[in-house]
Amino acid sequence: MSPLSEQAGRIMAAEMAEQPTVLRRILEQGAPRIRAVAEQISARSPRFVLLTARGTSDNAALYAKYLLEIRLGLPCGLASMSTTTAYGARPDLRDVLVITVSQSGGSPDLVDSTKAARDAGAITLAVTNNPDSPLAAVSEHHIDILAGPEKALPATKTYTASLLSLYLFVEGLRGGDGAEAAVLPDLAAELLARGDEVKQLASRYRFAERMVITSRGYGYPTAKEAALKLMETSYIPALSYSGADLLHGPLAMVDNISPVIAVVTDGKGGEALQPVLDRLRGRGADLVVIGPREQVAAASAGFELPTAGLAEELQPILEILPLQLLAYEVTIARGQDPDAPRALAKVTETH
Repeated sequence: MSPLSEQAGRIMAAEMAEQPTVLRRILEQGAPRIRAVAEQISARSPRFVLLTARGTSDNAALYAKYLLEIRLGLPCGLASMSTTTAYGARPDLRDVLVITVSQSGGSPDLVDSTKAARDAGAITLAVTNNPDSPLAAVSEHHIDILAGPEKALPATKTYTASLLSLYLFVEGLRGGDGAEAAVLPDLAAELLARGDEVKQLASRYRFAERMVITSRGYGYPTAKEAALKLMETSYIPALSYSGADLLHGPLAMVDNISPVIAVVTDGKGGEALQPVLDRLRGRGADLVVIGPREQVAAASAGFELPTAGLAEELQPILEILPLQLLAYEVTIARGQDPDAPRALAKVTETH
């Protein structure tokens, strides 16, 4: 084995392993500052929220959309940055909260669209892993997700750190303290210690030519992020769908060869996904479930999550962990290096 292959994946593996520590750091050090930002923004009573992001951060922003709409009843949209950066549109954003999520805070389109939003009257909040970034500089408010340097190209710890930071921010907007999140670091450590179970799944699917990943509700951002991780590390085409959308056409491509991974949250999202699971089983799909024990038992394969008693809105912070491990293990099994996917850069400079 060459020296390169001996080093393959070590950075990504180390950063995945850091996640319990990062989550604990946010709860102990970041939470008071996040709450203070939330109080300042809440005092201005925003009437609408626009979320701006790319890539992995876009999936974190989608999670925030579910939180804000469900927990606060605050209407939200995902911004189309090209309307301002390419077309020069200048919408009236008075009393609108614009949240821009970015690991690096360095992509020019994120910076430019946030500056344009602030000039248009928006309340601007940057959520980044770099308080000295250009994005933080142009935003009125900033939340540091405290993940520490992330060197592997696939984002892992910055994703879960963004989710927890956004959860605490939304809890702060509604006057809560986010105490329910205190169990997450220990639960995350337990899940990451079960790597051998994920390795068995990886050996089963290392030769897959395509994967479909589905969920509903809070689990949908997890499905999208898992698909992204699989595509950027192993190069397997992974298609993510809301369970509702899967039934509106894409179900026709499901067969008994390509695996379908279902992220089943323990709560209303999982209940809404049940008819989809029934249809998939009826088609003879190779169904892999990430979720509660009874759902895993009824599938072809899966990974049980310790979600009993855990609030549904917190479960995505745990759901993604075995799927990060799966992307890593499948990539290693296919003889590729997950630390350095081809054609990718850590900071993607879109305009």
